[in-house]
Amino acid sequence: MIEARNLTKRHGAQTVVDDLSFTLEPGTVTGFLGPNGAGKSSTMRMIVGLDRPTSGTVTVGGRPYVESPAPMQLLGAMIDAKAVHPARTARGHLTGLALTHGIGRRRVDAVLEMTGLAGAATKRIRTFSLGMGQRLGIATALLGDPQVLMLDEPVNGLDPQGVVWVRQLCRSFAAEGRTVLLSSHNMAETAATADRLVIIGNGRKVADGTTDQLLAASNRRRATLEDVFFDLTTGHTTHDAGALR
Repeated sequence: MIEARNLTKRHGAQTVVDDLSFTLEPGTVTGFLGPNGAGKSSTMRMIVGLDRPTSGTVTVGGRPYVESPAPMQLLGAMIDAKAVHPARTARGHLTGLALTHGIGRRRVDAVLEMTGLAGAATKRIRTFSLGMGQRLGIATALLGDPQVLMLDEPVNGLDPQGVVWVRQLCRSFAAEGRTVLLSSHNMAETAATADRLVIIGNGRKVADGTTDQLLAASNRRRATLEDVFFDLTTGHTTHDAGALR
């Protein structure tokens, strides 16, 4: 459902995404890991057309996302949960999006209920806690009942119950044959949720495989995922990350 080929993004002399390629299949949760500044958010912005690649291509369902006739039904994204008007209510925010994308009002009620925001639907977004803002961002991503779900740091500010809810949401989406891309700094939670991990460092892909494959390829004895992540993203590893694919 998502295919990136030699995807590159430069800002002046700085290369933030460097010749990145991957394919995300339906029925799979892919964890997208990397240090701050590694290029994760830039990659996600290029997937949904917010940034234009310097070179390379990325498609969703076989075409650029911006060419989709029903974008929110194809891919629902949360890249910046704070990118909402603080004076609006949760219901108003979702209803405005629904009406401009051919989505019925009943779906607004459904996603408010799904995300635990039904009781706060008429509250101004400026009054929301960090966790409530995250839930609204996820509700926005779910609004079109999409085939692809893309979430950037979705568990920020959530209590343990909310973290488990996000994990179950991602797993249930994949079980329905949909595609999930989950970017997070929480490696343990990502490993518990994802079928596959794509790790990038300095804009380049350094590993692509399951947690077990990444651990097995490590040179360390009794390595943890954090050990592998550190080695891969700081250049200390000696194994061939391409062998994990």
